[in-house]
Amino acid sequence: MPKILKYYTFIRYECKGLLVLSKEGPKKVKERILSTRPVRWLTGTRISQALRAHPFFSRFWNYEMIMYIICGVLTTVVNYVVYFLMPRFGENGVDIILAQVVAWIAAVLFAFFTNKIFVFESPDFHVKVLFKELIPFVAARLISLGFDTLFVYVTVAVLGLNEPLFKLLSNIFVLIANYLASKFIIFKKKDPEQ
Repeated sequence: MPKILKYYTFIRYECKGLLVLSKEGPKKVKERILSTRPVRWLTGTRISQALRAHPFFSRFWNYEMIMYIICGVLTTVVNYVVYFLMPRFGENGVDIILAQVVAWIAAVLFAFFTNKIFVFESPDFHVKVLFKELIPFVAARLISLGFDTLFVYVTVAVLGLNEPLFKLLSNIFVLIANYLASKFIIFKKKDPEQ
């Protein structure tokens, strides 16, 4: 079987699996996701067990947080793959800045849909609702991109501080800020009384 047919069969099979998941309802979807190997591995680590046992952190270590971490890792993979594939196209390749921008756009779109579907379980896909969620999502990501760039520039280039440490601190802040923006502003669940 040619490679392209194998990929097509795989994609068709995966899409069929998503259709089956969507027909099962949210409770069954959660059960199936939580029973997958990566999620079982993540929840079985010592760190995960310590978080669940801790009185403060146990309130936050739930399905939503686990899925946010998994979707974040997958978003990073999308960013890297798109970034490193971009220079391979064209006669002279693609400019690094263009590759970075395209990779960032692909990663943000991937993050939007995975967060909408799997993390915050926002089921409405009407165009009006999509734009109502997508515009603030992209705006929050642009703000965090600006903060990340400015923070690293000031701490590393201007102040001459430890680059790996301050890039890590910046990424931790960005991760927390993006999660809070998504949870409380972008995908905020509506009160049933409204």
